Amino acid sequence: MAIRLQVIIMAFGILGIPAYARIVRASVLQARELPYIEAAKVAGAGNWRIMFRHILPNTIQPIIITFTFDIGGFILLFAGLAFLGFTDPHLIEWGRDIDVGRGHLVNAPWAALYPGLMILFTVLGFMLVGDGLRDALDPRLRNL
Repeated sequence: MAIRLQVIIMAFGILGIPAYARIVRASVLQARELPYIEAAKVAGAGNWRIMFRHILPNTIQPIIITFTFDIGGFILLFAGLAFLGFTDPHLIEWGRDIDVGRGHLVNAPWAALYPGLMILFTVLGFMLVGDGLRDALDPRLRNL
């Protein structure tokens, strides 16, 4: 059962690589055309300095935003898979807790409500952390 979960995790990781590569490529191509890159080239900065000092700080924002939203999405995805039974029964997972609590909705509705609320708060927390990191790392907002 655990091997199946590992295969699912690996499949989602491999399938996510093209999306991140596309975001990184688009950000680098956009940042490469900005005037301060030309100014750095004229000033004699090397390619490595331009890449790590000028391009990377200006391309990290969409990567961080996408990553934090994907974390929330993956939490929901794995909770859904656990709810459907694609998990190791020895693991404690919120999706499985909701599935078990579903059978006791009349007597103990909190058995399914609390794991659902924890999923909600965790996903919301990752999204808020991502928004805060975007605000902290955005080079356009540093001078304000």
